Amino acid sequence: MRVLSHARIRELPNPYFGKVRDCYDLPADATHPHGRRILIASDRISAFDRILTAIPYKGQILTQIARFWFDRTADIMPNHVLSYPDPNVVIGQRLTILPVEVVVRGYLAGSTSTSVLTQYKHGQRAMYGHVLPEGMRDNQILARPIITPTSKAFDGDHDAPLTADDIIAQCLLTPAQWDEVSAAALALFARGQQMAAERGLILVDTKYEFGTDPSGKILIADEIHTPDSSRYWIASGYQTAFEGGTRPPSFDKDVIRSWVAARCDPYHDPLPEIPADMIEATSAVYVQAYQAITGQTFAPDLSGDSVLDRVRTALQPYFL
Repeated sequence: MRVLSHARIRELPNPYFGKVRDCYDLPADATHPHGRRILIASDRISAFDRILTAIPYKGQILTQIARFWFDRTADIMPNHVLSYPDPNVVIGQRLTILPVEVVVRGYLAGSTSTSVLTQYKHGQRAMYGHVLPEGMRDNQILARPIITPTSKAFDGDHDAPLTADDIIAQCLLTPAQWDEVSAAALALFARGQQMAAERGLILVDTKYEFGTDPSGKILIADEIHTPDSSRYWIASGYQTAFEGGTRPPSFDKDVIRSWVAARCDPYHDPLPEIPADMIEATSAVYVQAYQAITGQTFAPDLSGDSVLDRVRTALQPYFL
């Protein structure tokens, strides 16, 4: 099974290497006076602020799931995509990313400190500018989807919960920008929930990133409705799990996180070597997610001597 552990290509300009993506900024030209960005999705999987390993086909799967959704939501809000020269690669418009991560939630779910379920269990009922009723149970559907925005963390900081009033008061967005972004997020989530339901899935929650082009127009950036940016449950198992107080069935990619956490302090200790069978099982979960979400059979692109060789060939027109 082939993996793209990195996409460091010295012939491409202005590199930026993230935890999962390797990116390059192309200079402005007559056709693109504000430049473009190459975003290459590697197969790296990140947790605990570290790279754990590489999962075969993960980059291709996430890029193609995002493509599936971008194609089916462009009528709601335009996105940053200009072209797809390779299954792992997006050429996108260069945007100024808005400093608010827009999270939409349809259920009382989650395990992080910023999730509504965690805060609810700690006794909070007023959160993110919403007030939730007493007596709710784990993973219960909300009366209506809500937006739970957070600040975008930089330089090792952690995301912080925000309300709409906070966003305006702190001048993170203008009132007009917030109105546009919040309306688009709810409309995107409604489209996602509707289409997921047709596939026997529940889109539980998701995060959106937005950015502005040089004219100030807002577009969707990054990715949309992928299993890395969203929580999906299998609809057929939800009611039984909810009534029994257990976690609804999902595309469980946490197996590697749990395995590592059980064997070390993953924030400080050296990481143990992850077994090949666990890597292959996680790859199979991503394939399952792709097929369930899109309704299409996953076909790995096996052209080229390696994934990196294939990506390099596709990006040669952009070499300096």
